[in-house]
Amino acid sequence: MNQLRKTELGVATGLFLLIIFSLLYKSVSYNVFDLQHEYGYKFARYHQVFDYYKHYLLPLLAHITVVYLAFLSTNTWIIPSFFEKGRWKIGVPLLAITCGAVFLVILVASTWYDGYLFGVYKTVRGVHMHCAKSAFIITIFYATLYALYYAVRYLYFQQLHPKISKKPWFNQVIIELITMLLLLAAITLILPGRRTIDKGVLMFFIGSYLGGTYFILQYRLLPRYHLHRNLRILIRDAAFTSLTALALLPLFWIMDHHVQAPALLAVCFLLYAGALFLVLPLSLWIFNMRQSRSNTILGLRKALDQSETGLDFLRWQINPHFLFNALNTLYGTALMEKASSTSEGIQKLGDMMRFMLHDNILERISLTKEIAYLENYIALQRLRAQGTPDIQIEVNINDTHCDHEIAPMLLIPFVENAFKHGISQRSRSRITISLSCTPEKIYFDVYNTVHANRAAEVEKDSMGIGLYNVRQRLALLYPEKHELNIRETATEYFVHLTIEIV
Repeated sequence: MNQLRKTELGVATGLFLLIIFSLLYKSVSYNVFDLQHEYGYKFARYHQVFDYYKHYLLPLLAHITVVYLAFLSTNTWIIPSFFEKGRWKIGVPLLAITCGAVFLVILVASTWYDGYLFGVYKTVRGVHMHCAKSAFIITIFYATLYALYYAVRYLYFQQLHPKISKKPWFNQVIIELITMLLLLAAITLILPGRRTIDKGVLMFFIGSYLGGTYFILQYRLLPRYHLHRNLRILIRDAAFTSLTALALLPLFWIMDHHVQAPALLAVCFLLYAGALFLVLPLSLWIFNMRQSRSNTILGLRKALDQSETGLDFLRWQINPHFLFNALNTLYGTALMEKASSTSEGIQKLGDMMRFMLHDNILERISLTKEIAYLENYIALQRLRAQGTPDIQIEVNINDTHCDHEIAPMLLIPFVENAFKHGISQRSRSRITISLSCTPEKIYFDVYNTVHANRAAEVEKDSMGIGLYNVRQRLALLYPEKHELNIRETATEYFVHLTIEIV
């Protein structure tokens, strides 16, 4: 919340400075006689003397400054320090004093800004009453506007922010949205014209259309184009999206119903052309720049991951070599003693260690090797569970179309986890493992029962690289090309993994 208030302070200060700059810029760069003629026509109509500085510039500066200071004091001090902490007895009087100060300054400024009213009303009292009513309505408007803003902000942070703040695009969208709003405010203030409200409505219309087109392109159409690499589809979808300008014709008519239909069509055509020839190339350039940066970061992360994995592998490589040689000796001894089950188990364990020594260090291996490793591991677990009828192990591996390459050791952690938590010598246990392929995808499912007392029977952190590391590797090696769903109940655990092969 403190960071939000800092952002609000920055945005409010930026808008305040932009407005001050636009007012002072006109007073410096324009001829004072032209300004007298542009802003003093009401005074001339009622035979009143108009002074640009006394009747326009200084009243507006006072009006804008008091509103800015009132927002700062209310938003950064009164509301958080008193109202949000339940200190109403102090907060309410301070808020009333702030509103009173705004009312008084606007009242005094109005008597100068609307000085032509002295030629309308017969008495000075009538002018003051008019200005008091106007200042009161404006103060109520500002108070209501801030109350609505605070209510929307409160509801947003209570309901919506926890759901979307963790999205990877959240901070990026907020920065872009604030930048667009500041840019629109700056253009609105700089544009020539008499009425800022009319310019604001016009820029809101244009900004909503072009900004909406940008966000649709940046976060909807361009990611789809990046996935399929079909420029024709991108241009078609962008052209169709930009045609929504025609649906906004009524808004132009509401804004100024004197505008003729040909002028409306011309404006919409210009907006449509701007969306296609300005917003689309700009969005594509920004998207490609971000993708290039993301690819660079991803490459560095992969290199770092491989370096760390290689160092860890070198640290314990001597131990598997020693065990591998010892297993060969035990295997020969078991054959001599005709212990077929023992020799079979040692052989499978040796094959698994050979995989660990030679294949696990590669970036990609054949999926058939990963399947063979899984089958050896499952066979060893079957040896451990043989003679126990309450333990059911079912394996369904269809290796048709499984001629893909895959990063090593991606599947085994799920199987290890299933045997770690799904096998109990005292309760009925079931494990089902399924694997199938299509020319584009790999489908892998693991199901196991869950036993409440099993946690006390297994060693802590004995799962190997762990599910967390597998999630990280999948996100790193197959970004946006995998789907991992894990469902867990008190008695069952199910994993479904789909990997899209590039």
